[in-house]
Amino acid sequence: MAIQESGEMYLETILLLSRNRQSVRSIDVAEEMGFSKPSVSRAVGLLRSGGYLNVDDSGYLTLTPEGAELAEKIYERHTILTRCLISLGVERSAAAEDACRIEHVISDETFEALKRYIEGKGETEA
Repeated sequence: MAIQESGEMYLETILLLSRNRQSVRSIDVAEEMGFSKPSVSRAVGLLRSGGYLNVDDSGYLTLTPEGAELAEKIYERHTILTRCLISLGVERSAAAEDACRIEHVISDETFEALKRYIEGKGETEA
């Protein structure tokens, strides 16, 4: 199943929330992303049916291996792109916001080239 940009954003958000909490529920995602509970419930259902997310009987969300792999990929893109933009002189909050948009459309080839470049410069983590 091809996943849309919004689905990638949900997966990335669930990944980051799960790093800071023992458990993640739809309401946590809704609050973090500023979306309504019905919107998040719909997205969770689509991600679940696509094999990216599991929801237990208590409503706790966990990424499947496929979901975790995609979320990690998107998050890596976000951090590398943010670092790259900051190294070009872009203010941190603008860099993070722009990276969030770019991370979903950049080709693997271009991203890997930027990643090699930024890691070769020894820039600090954004």
